[in-house]
Amino acid sequence: MATEKSTNRRGVAVVGALMLGAFAFNTTENLPIGILKLISDDLDQSLPAVGLLVSGYGLTVALVSVPIAKVTHSVPRRLVLCALLAALFLASVVAALVSSYWVLLSSRVVTAVAQALFWAVMGPVAVGLFPPHVRGRVIGALSVGGSLALVLGVPGGTWLGQHTSWQVPFLVVGALAIPAFIVIATVLPTSRPEEGHAVRGVAPDTRRFAVVLTVTALTVTGVFAGYTYISDFLVDEAGFSESSVSSLLLVLGITGIVGVAVYGRLLDHFPRATLTLPVTTQAVALLGLYVAGESQTVAVVMIVFLGASLGPIFMATQSHVMYFAPGRTETAIAANGAAYNSGVAAGALAGGLLLPVFDVRGTFLVGGLLTVAALLLLLEEQFLPLGRTARRTDSPDRTRERDDVSARP
Repeated sequence: MATEKSTNRRGVAVVGALMLGAFAFNTTENLPIGILKLISDDLDQSLPAVGLLVSGYGLTVALVSVPIAKVTHSVPRRLVLCALLAALFLASVVAALVSSYWVLLSSRVVTAVAQALFWAVMGPVAVGLFPPHVRGRVIGALSVGGSLALVLGVPGGTWLGQHTSWQVPFLVVGALAIPAFIVIATVLPTSRPEEGHAVRGVAPDTRRFAVVLTVTALTVTGVFAGYTYISDFLVDEAGFSESSVSSLLLVLGITGIVGVAVYGRLLDHFPRATLTLPVTTQAVALLGLYVAGESQTVAVVMIVFLGASLGPIFMATQSHVMYFAPGRTETAIAANGAAYNSGVAAGALAGGLLLPVFDVRGTFLVGGLLTVAALLLLLEEQFLPLGRTARRTDSPDRTRERDDVSARP
């Protein structure tokens, strides 16, 4: 009993460290958004050039996620995670101390590569420290850590940058990697990657795995087609003042955290519903903004729906790709991360191309239709027969793991 309690404490400590790492990486990814002008003025670069620090970051994550997960699949996870957190710290320090655009851009590329592998590895590591029947709660906790970046990390970094300099937020966020590094280095067991029960999918199924990746790409592309221009929509269409937009976006962020926390608790018991329901509410939110977004009351309600959708969708798809992974779970999660980041870039690009043709409301219509397509695909998937890989029983351990999962996605 004492050993079991000790193991649980170690698991909780590792999950806490991974949550902190996820918060630091996600904050770093989006940090330039709030201090774009500060960086532009200090480094004497145009705003589009500084904007590349964000778009280039996401593109790098999308491109390297799967290859780097495959290359490092046999490296002990404690070593991998420590190296990634060290890279985050060092790249942040270099970016802050060397006031050069090209050094900053290079440090962003290094951090993006580290983030791509960090997100691929942390899920299987965390899940492997606990029994299979609490997988959803573990993934939910990790998702909360990442979601807090947009609600606390980026606004806090923006405030700090405005009151000091743009370099200080990078130093502070980089420093968050230190406690996470210490916990991982001292607490995480030094097991080989293939020894954990979360290394491979519970019920491998290539078709369902492909469906989940497509749902990720469609929903993220859909939401970012409109969300990229939501500030313009709230001011020009709904009639809100510019000063109130930040409060409305804060509401969106808070509902996202609440949604992730709630769905995370339900994911183990209702895995299918915890993906279908937020996809549905996202479609309602985007189409509702298009149809009746000029009403401020409707706009606020739809923003709440939107905030409570995107985070839970990604969290649920992470759980589903681990369940249906036809190979190793870290590769599956990396593929889902690549689909997510590709969707962000594609959505922002699609919205920009549509804006002159329609108007800002039209971007939400297109986003809503893409989300409806994802919902229809998801509903159709429920009627697919199980593939041979999903019916296969590889070992008694795999059979016991399936029995521990209370509901199949």
